[in-house]
This record gives sequence, structure tokens and C-alpha cells, in this order.
Amino acid sequence: MLKLKLMLNQQLANITRRLHNNFYLYLSALLTVLVLLDASVFHVGENMRDRAFDMMVKNRIIVPKPDADIVIVDINEASLSAMSAEYGRWPWPRQVLGEFLENIEAQQPKAVVFDILFSDPDIYNPDSDAYFNEVIAGTQNTFFPMLRLAEESDQLSQITPNMIPGIKRTGADQSNTAKPIAIVLPHLEAALNSEHLGTHNIYPDKDGIVREYKLWHDESGWILPSLPLAVANFTKANAADLPQNMLINWRGKPFTYQFATFSDVYTDMASKVKKRPANEFKDKIVIIGSTAPSLFDLKATAMAKAHPGVEILATAIDNIKHDDYLKVWRGKTPYILMSLTLVWLTALAFFRNIDRDKVTRVFSSSQIILITLSYLAINFTNTYLDLTGPITWAVLYFSVAKIYALANDRAMQRLLANDVESGKKGAAILLMPIMFETREPLSDSLLKKLQYKIEQQTQRHATVEILKGTQSGIWGLFSDMIIVSWAYAHDNEAEASKATQEATQLGTQLNQLIQGTGIPEDTTARYTLHSGTLNTEKPMANQWRGLFAQAIIKLDILEAS
Repeated sequence: MLKLKLMLNQQLANITRRLHNNFYLYLSALLTVLVLLDASVFHVGENMRDRAFDMMVKNRIIVPKPDADIVIVDINEASLSAMSAEYGRWPWPRQVLGEFLENIEAQQPKAVVFDILFSDPDIYNPDSDAYFNEVIAGTQNTFFPMLRLAEESDQLSQITPNMIPGIKRTGADQSNTAKPIAIVLPHLEAALNSEHLGTHNIYPDKDGIVREYKLWHDESGWILPSLPLAVANFTKANAADLPQNMLINWRGKPFTYQFATFSDVYTDMASKVKKRPANEFKDKIVIIGSTAPSLFDLKATAMAKAHPGVEILATAIDNIKHDDYLKVWRGKTPYILMSLTLVWLTALAFFRNIDRDKVTRVFSSSQIILITLSYLAINFTNTYLDLTGPITWAVLYFSVAKIYALANDRAMQRLLANDVESGKKGAAILLMPIMFETREPLSDSLLKKLQYKIEQQTQRHATVEILKGTQSGIWGLFSDMIIVSWAYAHDNEAEASKATQEATQLGTQLNQLIQGTGIPEDTTARYTLHSGTLNTEKPMANQWRGLFAQAIIKLDILEAS
């Protein structure tokens, strides 16, 4: 095991000697290639926004308020229970919805939006269907959903976009033939011919969380609008230049909007003595949908695990109406520039051997600042700064570089110990204490710069350590000092000669090395060489202290006399 440790440390030390600090540049070059590949091919980091976005949007301090003119008439569990005695469980006869729509229209709402798909006829109540169809035909502001099915089913469909009233072309596809699309349309003729149709599909991300709303489907040049987009175009809201997939600017947790229970409103409308305001829905956008769990229209969103689909629809309408949906600061160019800037700045800090503690503090602070900036942006603006990808690359680089630096230090420390422990009779040690005398103690960063330069000059496996002189008064026993040590077999004269030659050469270049580090010009540096032998059969700590003490005495007394 000892031989294996020695071999591993030796190999790591050899690699470090060859690479020097160029490892950090090679690592940054590798990550540059990976960033470019990801931006052009994989798009993993570029779209790595989900978890960070969820956390930020869910914990915002400044949350936009829901539009007071959007009201959800809720077919909730209470409504299902209250109306079951007369109309049975859901679905109710469409006469109920016809009566409801007729009474709502009397209050002159701005729009009435059904979040209910009327895909099939009511074969048991055809007169009920006819009545509902008649009421719809008498309105001009009622909207109905259509459901876009999976594209894999298109070949089984006989419906083409040009068969759907109100669907327009963009001119992008000039072919005369409209391709079939798999879609479920309203069965009611008046609803189909109203030209107030829109998809109400809600598409979650790959993790099952809803974060965006698809505002339209492009069917080979034919545009199928969503319900929110259809309502916006009708009410003359800001519906221009909208993205196809809108990042939802949530108004809060579920049940943030104004809700009215369907059974309560319906009962009050049929009552001679009205308890609800006569103009309750005047100039409102009224959305009729369900939050009842038994009707299975609950979705997982960034705000909650079970968010009513009707409220997601309301939020999308609200976002378009106020033009405050979230704009995402991302894309290939910003992603590449930000990622490479963070990686190469970190690489430069490691390459120039800047104080590692300082690098760690600055790096940690910078990441916190970027995250804080993103959080402030989503609170005070309608922009989400998607910095997750660049920060991830920077953290990846920093982690690898930090591990390499620590492993390198550890290997060099263990190398000397292994050299000593591997000798049966002992190992020879050459110590070179270098003492700096200044008016003020040298900073850690200056000493580490000089430490790095000395490591660059030593071709053999020398260990370079820093000793700080921090005591004052009569206890000021040491000045700032760097200790360079070489270990070699006690009976290897060739290795001893090479170590002495390398130490002597380092001594002649010492002043030149000092000049390039920023150490004050009035600093004086003294050094000496002292050798000794350590015996593994005796306590190592005592021998090291004795050898070190002899070197210091030689430096301070013998060499100074």
C-alpha cells in the first residue's frame, strides 16, 4: 500500500510539474468546446432554467395582482353536490348552461369563455342541446375551446384547418392543400360558426410542470389560436408580437383570482329575490370552468402541485391583456458569452496563482450576485434572467480546478513524507529557508505569488511552504519565511548533487523572482542551505523540528555573522 501511495503521488507530482498552471487553461479550453457544443447541438445548459425559475417565481416579494375584471365561475365540488338532486352528476343537461349564459349575457360582460369542451351531442336531451345552441347564436362575445390532439393521429383525421371557421393563414405555406389535423371541435353548430374558437391545450415541460402557455399552433401556415389569444384579439388587448410559447407570469397560488360558485350564481339568477349584485359581471371577462378534483382539470405548476386548469387559462388571458408575461433573457449568444466569461475569469484567477481563499470568496460572491440580480429582475421587471446555465458551467470549472489544486498540494506534501518513510535507514533532506525582512508583514497573496514562482523554478520534487511571522514584541521570533525542501535517498550522491545545484541556482535567481511579484522594493531576502538525515526508526516530528531549528540558527546566526 505504501508503494502504491508513493507511486500515485509521484505520478500526480510529475503531471503537475509538466503542466504547471497550464492545467487551468487546458480545462477552460475543454469547457469552451463543451459550451459551444451544448449551445449548438444539445441545448442542456441553455435551457437549464426550470428549478431556479420555480424557486424564484414562487418566492417573489413583489407579485403582480390578478385582474379584477377577470372572474371565474367555478363548477366546484359544492356546485356538483348542490345541483345533483335536480340534474344529476356531471355532465348536466346543456339547458343549464344555456340558461346560465342567457342570464350572464343580460349583464353585458365583455366576454364569456367556456373552459368546457362540448365535443359530443347530448343524445338523451336533444332539445337541451338545441336550446343551448340557440342561446349561443344570439351572442357575439362567447368563446369555446377546441382540443388539438397528438400529431401522430393526424393521418386518421378528416378535418383540415380550412374547414374551421375563423382560422386564417399566415402566408408561410402557399400550397393549396391543407393537411389533416387531429382536433376535437365543438359539436354545437353555433359555437363552431361563432369564429370565437381557441385551443385550450396545456403542455407541461418534460418534468411535468406547467410553466408556459402555447398561444398558437402553426399547422403548415394555418394558425390555430389559443383561447387566451382569441379573447385578446376580440377585446383589442395587446396581442401583437406575442411569442408562440409564453412564459407565464403567475399571480400567486391557486384561487388567487375572483371566484364565484356556479350553483350559487345559478340559483340566484332563478330566484325572485336577488341577493347578488345585478351588474356583478358587467364588463367582466367571465370564465366558466371547474376546479373540482373529480373532473380532473388540475395541473402541476411552478406555484402548486395541483393548479386548476381554468385558473391557468385566466392567468394566460391576464398576461396578454396587460402585456406582462415573462420575457426570458436567454438564447445562444448571451448563453455562450456569459458562460465563457465566467469560466475564463475563474481560469485566469487560478492560472495567475491568486490567493485561493480570495478566489473562493470572490467566486462565491459573484455567483450570489448573479442569482440576486436574476431574483431582483423577476421582482421589479417582467424579465427572467436565465443565468442558470452559465452559473452551472462556472461552478463546474471552479469545482474541478479547486479539486486539482487541493489534490496537487496534498500530493506534494505526501511526496516528501513518502520519500522519508520509504527509506529503511533514513532519507536525506536539504532545507532552504528564505527569510524576508520588511517593515510590514507581507500579504498572503504576495507570498503565494512568490511560492508559485519558486515552484516553477524547481525541476525536482521540491516542496515549497510558507511560514507567516505574525507575532510581535519579544515574541517576534520569525519574519515572513518560505521553506524549500528536497528529499532523496541518503546514499544517493547524484540526487544530493542535483538538489544542491538546484537550490544554489534558485538562490542566484531569488532577487529576480522577487521583483516580479509586487513585494516592496525595500524587502531584503536571506537564505541558507542546510542538510540532514531523518531516520524512520525515530520519531519524525522531533527530527523535523530539530532539522528546522538548525537551519534557522544557521540562517540567523552563522550566516549573519
